[in-house]
Formats: sequence, structure tokens, C-alpha cells
Amino acid sequence: MMEPIAETSPLFKARAAGAFWLMTVVAGMFAFLAGGKFVVSGAAAATAANILAHDALYRWGFVANLIATVCYLAVTLLMYALLKPVNRNLSLLAAFFSLIGCGIGAVSCLFYLAPIVVLGGAQYLTVFTVEQLQAQALTFLTLSALANDMGLVFFGLHVLTVGYLIRRSTFLPRILGALLIVTAICYVTNSFANFLSLPFKAYLLPFVAAGGLLGEGSLSVWLIAKGVNVQRWNEQARR
Repeated sequence: MMEPIAETSPLFKARAAGAFWLMTVVAGMFAFLAGGKFVVSGAAAATAANILAHDALYRWGFVANLIATVCYLAVTLLMYALLKPVNRNLSLLAAFFSLIGCGIGAVSCLFYLAPIVVLGGAQYLTVFTVEQLQAQALTFLTLSALANDMGLVFFGLHVLTVGYLIRRSTFLPRILGALLIVTAICYVTNSFANFLSLPFKAYLLPFVAAGGLLGEGSLSVWLIAKGVNVQRWNEQARR
């Protein structure tokens, strides 16, 4: 009876990882689309007005970001267990990169929520002028975006390492690994373009979105629908 359970174990891990990864992609896309409606570049008053006018949507954006971060923690642990037979040390390194990214993502979520507190009208905030509070709100959103870019570097390194491990595996299609490597390059390039304020940074967003959907989206759908080749997974685990 234990033999069938052992055989289905990697399949369960694969499908669970795919489900959590898909939830991460969906929640992250919702948070990105929702958050993009609020910020007016260089206009603190307009940004604050957008946040206050759409308070519920703004809070849902925060919740979606938090869900994406928590789901990616589950992805990290499951992909480590799934890819450990390929190379234990590299799989552990990938998990390390992801955990750092998730930690930075949590900080980004905190900065994202801060404008709600700043603009909430609490009594202790009356020492600041309205203009100062609006400027603080925009500053927190800017810091949230910067933290998100920092986290994306480590998520990119995680995706890159996972892609390499998939390319080295015998139980998943190599094309999925190649797509993840392209996704990782898009993520890291976008972050450093923002850090360095390069002229072409505004044109990278469609490539980042397409890379995420093709790489992470394809892998998550494959893991849910097909899982892994259990026989080959067991063979590689015994080496």
C-alpha cells in the first residue's frame, strides 16, 4: 500500500506547486493592475485623492499582494522538494533566493499599506499639513515600488535557478526551463533599468508581463495538468 503513495507523492507536490504558483500569478496581476490606477507620477495630491476615492479597491490590492507573497512561500518549499533530486545544493540556493524575495515583498506590502494610515485622518496626524501627508503617502508608494523591484531581482534569481534545474531534470519538459530563464532575464533587466533610471525602462513592462505569463504561467498550468513523470523523478532521486 505504501508503494502507490510513494509514487503519487511527487505528482502531488507538482500539482500543489502549480496551483500555488498560478494563484501567485493571478493575485500578482490583480495587485499590479489595481495599484497602477492610483499613482499619478509627481502629483501627490492627485495620488492621495485616487486612494481615498477608491479605498476598497486599494485595500484589495494590498490583500492581493499579501496573498501572492504567501502563495510564493508555498511554491518555494514545494519546488525545492520537487527539484531536489536534480541538484540538492542548487535547489536549496533557489529556495534561499525566493525566501529573501518574499521577505522584501512583505516590506513592499507594508509600504503599500502605509498611505491608508497616513491619509486616514487620525487625530495624531493633525500636526502635519494636508500637503505634507499627501507627500508622505506618495513617498511610501514610491518606496513600495522600489522594494518591489528589489524583490523582483531575487525572484528573478529564483526563477532562473528553477529554470536551470528543470533543464537538467528528466521529469519535466526542457522548454519550460528555457521559458523560465527568459522570464528571469526580463525580471532582473526591468529591476536594474528602474534602479539606474535607464531611458528605455518605460518600454520594458510589456516584456516583463509577457515573460511572466509565458514562463511562470506555462509552468504552473503544466504542473497542474500534467505534473511530473513520476518514474523518471524516482529514477533521478535514486542517483
